[in-house]
Amino acid sequence: MNQRIRLSDALTRLEAAMRAADIWRQPTPSPQAFASLEPFALDSMEMAQWLRFVFVARLRTMLASAQSLPQGSSVAAAAEVYLPQMSMGARLPVIEVLREIDLILNDEEGAPPAVH
Repeated sequence: MNQRIRLSDALTRLEAAMRAADIWRQPTPSPQAFASLEPFALDSMEMAQWLRFVFVARLRTMLASAQSLPQGSSVAAAAEVYLPQMSMGARLPVIEVLREIDLILNDEEGAPPAVH
């Protein structure tokens, strides 16, 4: 399966995992928040906001407009640190999909995601 199809599928699973963890519904950040120069906009957004409104949105836009994809990613590690404290059962599926997205963007095959 090609990288773009794998990424599209993983983004759909990320949204589903975030919905199941009840972190998809976030207030829309202010326009100023999007101007942040900090990694993951940590000075102006919660990690869940950044995932939804920046990470997922930008990757979907890149896919839809056939733009080049980022050459690397390490979002899963940041999410492990910066996602709000939540139960492992809610958090783990989000982190697992983010790890898969990292592998896809790093152009590594990796193992297929676990079925829960």
